[in-house]
Amino acid sequence: MTINNIALALICLSFVSCDQAKKEEFVLNATHFQTQINGKTTDLYLLKNDYLQVYITNYGGRIVSLLTPDKKGVLGDIVLGFKSIADYQKAKTPYHGCLIGRYGNRIAKGRFELDGAIYELPINNNENHLHGGPDGFHNQVWEVISAKENSIVMTYESQDGEMGYPGNLKVEVAYSINVKNELKIDYNATTDKSTPINLTNHAFFNLAGQAKGSINDHLLMINADHFTPVDGGLIPLGEIRSVEGTPFDFRRAKTIGRDLNQQASNAQLNRGGGYDHNFVLNKESASSMSLAARVVDPKSGRQLDISTQEPGIQFYGGNFMDGSDVGKYDTKFEYRASFALETQHFPDSPNQPTFPNTILQPGEQYQTQSVYRFSTSE
Repeated sequence: MTINNIALALICLSFVSCDQAKKEEFVLNATHFQTQINGKTTDLYLLKNDYLQVYITNYGGRIVSLLTPDKKGVLGDIVLGFKSIADYQKAKTPYHGCLIGRYGNRIAKGRFELDGAIYELPINNNENHLHGGPDGFHNQVWEVISAKENSIVMTYESQDGEMGYPGNLKVEVAYSINVKNELKIDYNATTDKSTPINLTNHAFFNLAGQAKGSINDHLLMINADHFTPVDGGLIPLGEIRSVEGTPFDFRRAKTIGRDLNQQASNAQLNRGGGYDHNFVLNKESASSMSLAARVVDPKSGRQLDISTQEPGIQFYGGNFMDGSDVGKYDTKFEYRASFALETQHFPDSPNQPTFPNTILQPGEQYQTQSVYRFSTSE
């Protein structure tokens, strides 16, 4: 539901006393999200149940805030974000909480060949193309076609040639929450010309609460026996490499920071400045829903379980954050104070014939779902 004309102050859920809630002052004001961009109207929307509150703007389809209780029942905001559209537009890191497209992650040299034609894309990450380019889906105003208490549906029509991609692509994304305290993201798309597509969400999390220090003490499990090693530009080498005996073995939960002391000696950690790699998820079948990752913050007890139909997940440990961006609680986004787990197909797949297919054909339906379940553990 839209929250027009509501000045958001302290959030007090039925199971949390107002005294408790005051420990986590909430700062969003809907009017700071109500503006016009290229003739399109932006706003702030709220999805809620008795456990979760998720604030979403149709500017980039972004998750602005996600509030969930810790093991003591105290509400906390666990997604990094900003308190106005203007702050999102001027951020050094432009991908906070947004929908990514047409192609999440990197495409080498910003080029690929499809149906005998060479397509050139904008270069916006050293010598490569990243996250759909500078005017990718994260910088577009999505049309809200339905907004209810527990769901919102948005659409975006990407024109043929936009950011260099072929075909008119019609995209629909639905966010919804349910009684299992899950946030579901459903992605759907069609095209009139063959085109690469790889949609994801780019929320940055800190389960201790937004800007509450390092995430290196979070416990992480990734359900993957293999990962895709990268070159110096973070483009996959084409190899599917075992995690066995490497810092990339998260099959049993360990702290994110446990093996980072190997960064100088491990080429892959060194190239990523830490973890910034795609993991090849263990799947029963190509598009089956499966548990991809579990993260636990031992101090707060908050737990996040991510399940997906996607074949991969990109784990990024906040290596390039440097305090330049100041978030909605007037705190800096510091080095390794957040993580992203982006459900996805593999980076650079249009140039990697052995990777799972990312080309959507006319007459086909692109359809995938990822689920984020929130709970607490002792």
